[in-house]
Amino acid sequence: MRALVTGGAGFIGSNVVDALLARGDEVAVVDDLSTGRIENLEGALAAGAIFHQLDIRDADAVTTASEAARPEVVFHFAAQMDVRRSLADPAFDASVNVVGTINVLEAAHASGARRLINTSTGGAIYGETDVMPTPETVAAAPVSAYGQSKQCAELYCAWAGRARGLETVTLRYGNVYGPRQDPGGEAGVIAIFAGRLLSGEQPTVYGDGSARRDYTFVDDIVAANLLAAAQSMPGGPYNVGTGIDSSVLELIEAIDAAAAPGEAPLKPEFAAAREGELQRSSLDVSLARDELGFSAATDLKKGVAATVEALRDGS
Repeated sequence: MRALVTGGAGFIGSNVVDALLARGDEVAVVDDLSTGRIENLEGALAAGAIFHQLDIRDADAVTTASEAARPEVVFHFAAQMDVRRSLADPAFDASVNVVGTINVLEAAHASGARRLINTSTGGAIYGETDVMPTPETVAAAPVSAYGQSKQCAELYCAWAGRARGLETVTLRYGNVYGPRQDPGGEAGVIAIFAGRLLSGEQPTVYGDGSARRDYTFVDDIVAANLLAAAQSMPGGPYNVGTGIDSSVLELIEAIDAAAAPGEAPLKPEFAAAREGELQRSSLDVSLARDELGFSAATDLKKGVAATVEALRDGS
């Protein structure tokens, strides 16, 4: 299969790139390196992946790269994913997540792609809801501009199917974590807290630590993407997670359990809860199980230990 991966130098995208190459696919990568790292692609480039450094807001550049790659399937990870930045600058957020997605959809259609796998959010898109765990039938009601832009991107994917005949499948992720996630970034509390453990610093917990999320290991996200690409007929959107939500304090316990001798346990410092963040996100993942055959294989303890070890090794 020929594949184009936008945001392919990033945390999730680069893991998908490696999985595609490992099974013998031809892979082209698009990334502007604003948050992605070229180091994440060292093995991929050595294995024959083609890299295009560009911004998905540049429609002509995206089209040129897609026409060169002639992908059968496009995996779309490139995004503005910082909730706080989305609230401070919603226009920028929309320029990347909405206009950028439109550019990728149009380029995919123009280059003859069969399908596009769209990355969305399983927490921010539903907003505050009493339906727990939350199925895909719950209406989207985003609190953050990030969630709103991801909802708009989903609607444009559906439009591309009607207007362009491009098959699209949207995956709504839980809180993804694992090797290659930036411990110094704004997203990814597990990577951030694991980095604090290794540096001997203390993490800041916003709120009282009772906020709950479905923390999903990156290998499981990769598996869901490959299943969505192989699905006989497009469907979704699909919640992709473990189906189990954990609190921030439970997360800290799992990180402490992965500490090596001499690494002091975390003692969090508490601060006021931040605007736009949900108290609880719990995903009903039965539709992905029934229609994609997806089931998360990595529990929190095992995934956290692998993440801490990868950071310890510098990978």
